[in-house]
Amino acid sequence: MDNTKTKLTPKQINYQNLAESIINKFNLRGIEGYYCANKKDANEKAKHFLAPDCTISWGGSATLSEIGLINDLKKSDDYILYDRAVAITPEEKREMFGKIVTVDYYFMSSNAITLDGELVNIDGNGNRVACLCSGPANVIIIAGMNKIVKNVKEGISRTRNIAAPPNSVRLGLNTPCASAGRCCDCMTADCICDQIVITRMSRVRGRIKVILVGEELGY
Repeated sequence: MDNTKTKLTPKQINYQNLAESIINKFNLRGIEGYYCANKKDANEKAKHFLAPDCTISWGGSATLSEIGLINDLKKSDDYILYDRAVAITPEEKREMFGKIVTVDYYFMSSNAITLDGELVNIDGNGNRVACLCSGPANVIIIAGMNKIVKNVKEGISRTRNIAAPPNSVRLGLNTPCASAGRCCDCMTADCICDQIVITRMSRVRGRIKVILVGEELGY
């Protein structure tokens, strides 16, 4: 991490200082932590882990698209990609997930990250949190500093009230939050808050890698 702060704004300095403290917490939890000042550096850092011919997939994430990572991966001939978006029928989706769950690298963001280094994620189908918990050899999480929260309770609240409503709009879902702009604690068929996963530690040390980015990214 670059400690040269002479050209940084007060907000950028604060982001870097905050990231350093959270990365120290990650280390205690068996999670590798990194900080990048901007989305361009985060994109390059994410690709730095990859090896030629490795298998890659990703969970639904506005952040990954915003930093240009998904587009770069699709344009490259260096990797083997498993894109769940190409699976249409239930049989194809099941077969695709069988491949995704064993990839070398799985990319995603996190709905929230606590000051103490815990990851808070809420899913609809649960494919993203399933891969976070087990399966892929490496999980690389990229998250803007806007995802930082005080604790797990605040993280769940942020996800349901700040992230879920615009995500429901983006996905064209018929949920109360899509029109209300806040969580309505629904149990509709389109609900995307079905699975709540709190990651306290990485059982395999270093399997989970988190790249914190000094910008506001995603929802």
